[in-house]
Amino acid sequence: MKTTLLLFTSLLAGFGLCYIIYPKTPSLNIAIDDIEETTFDERRKELKEAWEASKRFSFKILEQMPEEGFSYKYTPEAMTFAEQWRHCCIYTCNMLAGRFNLDNSPYPDKSQYPPVVLNKIEVKAELTKMYDYVFNLIETLPAEKLLETVSLGGEEMPGWRFIYAMENHIIHHRGSCVVYLRLNDIVPIGYFGW
Repeated sequence: MKTTLLLFTSLLAGFGLCYIIYPKTPSLNIAIDDIEETTFDERRKELKEAWEASKRFSFKILEQMPEEGFSYKYTPEAMTFAEQWRHCCIYTCNMLAGRFNLDNSPYPDKSQYPPVVLNKIEVKAELTKMYDYVFNLIETLPAEKLLETVSLGGEEMPGWRFIYAMENHIIHHRGSCVVYLRLNDIVPIGYFGW
């Protein structure tokens, strides 16, 4: 019962947070020539700040789990603590590369995926690789791609919003990892904001 209640509470909180942080925005039908370059610079700055906060908080949660907890899962069909992070890395990089038609994902095919069983040092390395990939994408993605319409789950959105949606996916799995900590009698660090 404790497991179910904690997991359900985490999922509800995650979904609520997702809606608050990333509400639907009107479609952007703006010609790139009509937007000043500073707008793109500002958007890149905002994205970078959001992802830097994500990285800081992710690593704080990751650090709290002792090495033996990386193989923990609350039910047989659930992902382990390490698999939650592994999934974030593969999914984030491949979704960004796919939606923006890039061929530079660190995980271009399954032969390049990290193993399913990872220790703490290996998870840190994969997470660092993912965040480095995202920071590079934010810095180098052409301005046109930030406004280009992409789809996710049947919804159309500008590219910049899709980048936020990928961080939203990390919020979901990081929330699961917070529950994993609590189920191992570890009090998670409080959210320290932006």
